[in-house]
Amino acid sequence: MGVLKAVDFFCGAGGVTCGFKNIGIKVLGGLDIDSQFKKTYEETNDTIFINEDVSALSLNPEKLSKLLPIEKQDNNLIFIGCSPCQYFSNLKSDKKKSKKSRLLLEDFKELVLYYSPGYVFIENVPGLETKKGSPLHAFKIALKKQGYVFDQNVLNAKYFGVPQNRRRFVLIASRLNTQISVPKQVRDKQKLVSIKDAIGDYTQFPKIKAGTEDKSEFIHSSSRLSDINLKRIKRTPKDGGSRKAWANDPQLQLECYKNHDGHHDVYGRLAWKKQAPTITTRFIYTSTGRYSHPEQNRALSLREGATLQSFPLDYNFHSSNKGAIATMIGNAVPPKLAEAIGLTIKEHWSQWQKLK
Repeated sequence: MGVLKAVDFFCGAGGVTCGFKNIGIKVLGGLDIDSQFKKTYEETNDTIFINEDVSALSLNPEKLSKLLPIEKQDNNLIFIGCSPCQYFSNLKSDKKKSKKSRLLLEDFKELVLYYSPGYVFIENVPGLETKKGSPLHAFKIALKKQGYVFDQNVLNAKYFGVPQNRRRFVLIASRLNTQISVPKQVRDKQKLVSIKDAIGDYTQFPKIKAGTEDKSEFIHSSSRLSDINLKRIKRTPKDGGSRKAWANDPQLQLECYKNHDGHHDVYGRLAWKKQAPTITTRFIYTSTGRYSHPEQNRALSLREGATLQSFPLDYNFHSSNKGAIATMIGNAVPPKLAEAIGLTIKEHWSQWQKLK
């Protein structure tokens, strides 16, 4: 029967690896061009991190089998390709800066075609499916020619145990099954995990002030607030309040919002009974979205952001730079979402095992 195993390309800090390992899939290793992830990935997941450029590897695919114990046509192997995706995001971002990453799916495709693993999983922004210039269409054509069947959908992580509204494009493909389906979204509000459920226990997440530096592995650290932003957050009503509360205060109101009635999440507080908005790489700042604590006068701490991404409390992020850790957390695939994908692949793999 063998063991279901995986290779995590563009692994980052290891969100997918964490989720897959939680449900018993053996992750052989992760690859990423950014070496800053190495300590976090290896020490927390107890597997190898390979500092490689997937784009370069696609030109010399046989090298991968020298780095990891994999072979072509391995029916028990999953290739994970959650490539950087800012170029196709609907969020305002520097498209020139992210342009280099827009065709990483093409590079991943070459490795899939060379090794032809039993299963393939990709996760990305919803815009990957709809934006002009996306390599997704060519990727799917190549999968079909290689004998894969696949299913895709835009899934919201909140329906899979993640206390966060995070819509992501998901595609899973199989070379073994006659059909495959992504996990179903059970839209039961009673089963949603709230912010209160996730970070509301003050014995786990003690009250702290803005600017707190937690040097322990728990990293319950928060960013400093300027005097003016401290005044703003104090005037923002607790448990879901917005900057509308001080819109008419000439000292606190920002010039850019004096004649603009949008972006109400900016400087807003989280609401205990709801889910968080998408946790981005900038969740540690009150000025970048609805990232202010529901009660305390500060932005989310690093550990709170990681928990809202569904990372375990003992998942250790290694860096002396708060912004670098926030980037690791914000860019990760939520482990709970990865678990749901992994379980679906395991189910299809088990079905194939029974039929072969």
